[in-house]
Amino acid sequence: MSHPVFDVSGRVAVVTGSSRGIGHALAQGLLEAGCTVVLNGRDESRLAEARDELAGRTGGTVHGLAFDVTDPAAVAEGIARAEELAGPIDVLVNNTGVQHRAPVTEFADADWYRLLDTNLTSAFLVGREVARRMVPRGSGKIVNICSVQSELVRPGIAPYSATKGGLKQLTKGMCADLGPSGIQVNGLAPGYFETELTAALVADEEFSRWVRGRTPAGRWGRVPDLVGALLFLASPASDFVNGQLLHVDGGMTSVL
Repeated sequence: MSHPVFDVSGRVAVVTGSSRGIGHALAQGLLEAGCTVVLNGRDESRLAEARDELAGRTGGTVHGLAFDVTDPAAVAEGIARAEELAGPIDVLVNNTGVQHRAPVTEFADADWYRLLDTNLTSAFLVGREVARRMVPRGSGKIVNICSVQSELVRPGIAPYSATKGGLKQLTKGMCADLGPSGIQVNGLAPGYFETELTAALVADEEFSRWVRGRTPAGRWGRVPDLVGALLFLASPASDFVNGQLLHVDGGMTSVL
């Protein structure tokens, strides 16, 4: 019998960037735990497919809302619509993210701003809009999907790491501002995970060998590995946990 402190059934959760990859898996975990889930993405057809697939797999209540999380007006309208569809938002998962690899001397201006807007500005805009609704209610959970690159860097990903490091600090700042209103804001930091977006890296035997050797667990992460940590951060079990970064990385950030 599960402990009631981990119970999230009946809660309403919004997961950005959830039509595929890690966001999709996190949304599935929340659905299986009894949440009503609102998916988000920009591609309406892909979002509809994700919604139908999750609804069929879990039998849960899932909605799909296409809006641009980097556009302040679209975010305000999208969050208002989410609450119209599903009810007051209890849990926000800021998952939207993108990667681009290039040496810093060759990194194009447009790619820098795309990473900054997608990985960091989106979390600020959506987090701010949801928090404005959570504060009067005196409760809420915001989980920002950070990364091992919030702490560590490899060649070719300086801008990505900068955005994820910024997201870690945004998490702490949101905690400072929102904690007195009964809202917990924490970060979930995956290590190297097998997803469709990392398929080329997984297939690169040299890189995969480096990941396995660098990770005490000796393997790539699998997206279900993240669900338990998310449910902890979304549940009453974490009511006195705030401004923290929880690494789910097989031990990578703990060793040299």
